[in-house]
Amino acid sequence: MTTDPRPLNTGSHDLPVSAALDAFMGTGWATTPLPAGDRVPGYASMPARRARLAAAFPGERLIVPAGQLKVRSNDCDYRFRPHSAYAWLTGLTGEEQVGHVLVVEPNGEPVLYLRPRSPRGGGSPYGSEFFRDRRYGEFWVGRRPDLAEAEQLTGIRTAHLDDLEKLLTGTQPATRLLGGVDPLLDALLSADSQLATTLSELRLVKDAWEVDQLQLSVDLTSAGFEDVVRALPAALRHGRGERWLEGTFNLRARAEGNGTGYDTIVASGAHACVLHWIRNDGALDPSKLLLLDAGVETDSLYTADITRTLPLGGTFSPVQRQVYELVLAAQDAGIATLRPGASFRDFHRAGMRVIAEGLADWGVLKISAEEALQEDSGLFRRYTLCSSGHMLGLDVHDCAKARAETYLDGVLEEGQVLTVEPGLYLQPDDETLPAELRGIGVRIEDDLVITSDGARLMSGALPRTVAGIEEWMGTLLG
Repeated sequence: MTTDPRPLNTGSHDLPVSAALDAFMGTGWATTPLPAGDRVPGYASMPARRARLAAAFPGERLIVPAGQLKVRSNDCDYRFRPHSAYAWLTGLTGEEQVGHVLVVEPNGEPVLYLRPRSPRGGGSPYGSEFFRDRRYGEFWVGRRPDLAEAEQLTGIRTAHLDDLEKLLTGTQPATRLLGGVDPLLDALLSADSQLATTLSELRLVKDAWEVDQLQLSVDLTSAGFEDVVRALPAALRHGRGERWLEGTFNLRARAEGNGTGYDTIVASGAHACVLHWIRNDGALDPSKLLLLDAGVETDSLYTADITRTLPLGGTFSPVQRQVYELVLAAQDAGIATLRPGASFRDFHRAGMRVIAEGLADWGVLKISAEEALQEDSGLFRRYTLCSSGHMLGLDVHDCAKARAETYLDGVLEEGQVLTVEPGLYLQPDDETLPAELRGIGVRIEDDLVITSDGARLMSGALPRTVAGIEEWMGTLLG
């Protein structure tokens, strides 16, 4: 019997494998080729992306890993998702991409280094991996393409993953590694921050296929929000209604897409004042508001990011309406600034001016809005704190490694997709607030694509106004 050249991750509770069983498992398997016409989604867009990356670093070798599994606890790993840059360049988005690496050679040729299918016997040194290795064996985690199939799917030349270490030893051309993704490669090579920056900046403007994927994500997310409203009666009866609603939305995300693009925020009452509330363990009070911040990630890994603040009883109270309408006015002001050539920060500035003026009118701010908006003050931020939006794409906070001059301090371009999401978070223990305002959190977040003359609201299927929300909820709840 051939002995595997590396130990198999078999697990302590599995029974020993006899020589007879090992031999029997290596025989009698039918061939199961992929259909000859299969291609990765977005196949036509990928060569130009890789060419743009190669052109940014002529004569250099570029290494973009998919990443490795991460242990959740003991012998259980987190479900794998390949790094966004790897997915953007290859179109490969599945869980089977663990450990795979894209190399762009100095002449610009891309090569995919992959772990091929688990061979089933026949004298292969990996002959029993397919049924004994819990991490990589196909009995445990599913089928992978072989090298020829992966080349067919992507249009990229492939090589065995075992050949990668040899490639990276000895005399090397100038080499750049996207670091922090694969610890095995980080141990061999120094990370290069410029490669990460360039990859982010290349992704700032979305092509038409990407915009379509983002619209699909938005549409699925909108359906998930409808599911949540329909589930409110059952959730209101449950001791942890927030989790009931989280599960309701996540069912839509998992059934229709790859899952959620980030941990779903279901924050009722004062929990909405916690900006990234993901414990979602609270009961629901029909007199309170619910802040739902969620996004479906498509199978192509593009995600929406939408927030609605809803009255759990179906109608806003007067004070809830007061807070909500100020946030809505801030969002409207921000959206009105969006157009090619506008500063990225303009929509935030416009929304925060509305917020500061409203807080001053309420008497919450003891100084004028103009004073509060000054850079050496910013006192209004006690009640709103975070920025009002970000780029959106394969990551919920997309293109985060881009330089400030191309993103945060840059200007908008046609094809960029971003969120506009002002909020007010009036903490329950904040003694600068009148009692009736304490414990109210409101955020309204929409996804928009910059067009030639402005911006298109991608998430317009979900109502934003007080009247629109109350009518929508009433219809869904019958």
